Amino acid sequence: MKQMHISQQDYEFLSKCWVSYTANGYSMCGVGAYGPPVCRCANFQTTWRRLQQLNPYTMWRTPAETRLPNIERNKMARRIKIYEGKAKILYEGPEPGSIVQYFKDDATAFNAEKMEVIDGKGVLNNRLSEFFMTGLNNIGVPTHFLKRLNMREQLVRACEIIPLEIIVRNYAAGTICTRLGLEEGAALPRPIVEYCYKDDALGDPLVSEEHIAAFGWASQQDMDDVLSLALRVNDFMSGVMMAVGIRLVDFKIEIGRVYDGDFQRLVVADEISPDSCRLWDIETGRKLDKDVFRRDLGNLTDAYTEVARRLGVMPKNAAPMGKPTLIN
Repeated sequence: MKQMHISQQDYEFLSKCWVSYTANGYSMCGVGAYGPPVCRCANFQTTWRRLQQLNPYTMWRTPAETRLPNIERNKMARRIKIYEGKAKILYEGPEPGSIVQYFKDDATAFNAEKMEVIDGKGVLNNRLSEFFMTGLNNIGVPTHFLKRLNMREQLVRACEIIPLEIIVRNYAAGTICTRLGLEEGAALPRPIVEYCYKDDALGDPLVSEEHIAAFGWASQQDMDDVLSLALRVNDFMSGVMMAVGIRLVDFKIEIGRVYDGDFQRLVVADEISPDSCRLWDIETGRKLDKDVFRRDLGNLTDAYTEVARRLGVMPKNAAPMGKPTLIN
């Protein structure tokens, strides 16, 4: 695979442009999702076109997303970091009640016991989560998603997260197989909704609605609404995936509370991506989700790219590029 080499001079120049334009909230990608970068600096365009000749596949990646190394985004964008998790960073948004959600390339499994940085993962998850959240908004399922800002960031509504992971299972896989002695891949009689208490130190333990009520994590009305939202997300996701030859085995979501004055409503929050779903090819059974990383089944970026291609999120003829190397 062809490597893209960036000279020290090009690196310094592109870095300055990237700092300037991300600080002002501009996306660096201007034609659809995959066109040349938008920058009012003519020298930037000239430099970028020259680098493009070295690797034509950079068209579907933004320039500094094309891997200018060692840039601390929170400093260069002059934003306040609110929280950093295993896969995302949250920054204060440009308006009150908004948050910028940044998708990292970090992959973790088994409660962060296994960790790796996987080139391009954050870009794919950002685009796929945008696709699913937009689809849910369009059918009347409320989400925190407002808009995508660039290839790694999206603007979302600030909300109070209910401290639960909501898991919806259509087929047996993962922990339910070990807990109940089920064969992996067995169809379940109906979608099963489970709840886990969000606490990494405890390993996100499975809890019942009785626990949720007793400890005040959510009211009974909240739980009725959570169940309704989870099943509506399942209906939507199952249909979308079935249409492109993918089986939605299970997924997990988070739900947040949004307040408009005295009025409260629940919205789907966090992300929906192959990180949070189990996706199997209907014909071959090939896994197209984070199990590829968990079980060392191949290249995770290739699996996520296949999902993005089938859904039309990414051009079918786009190919991943090599990570650029800084040369003197």
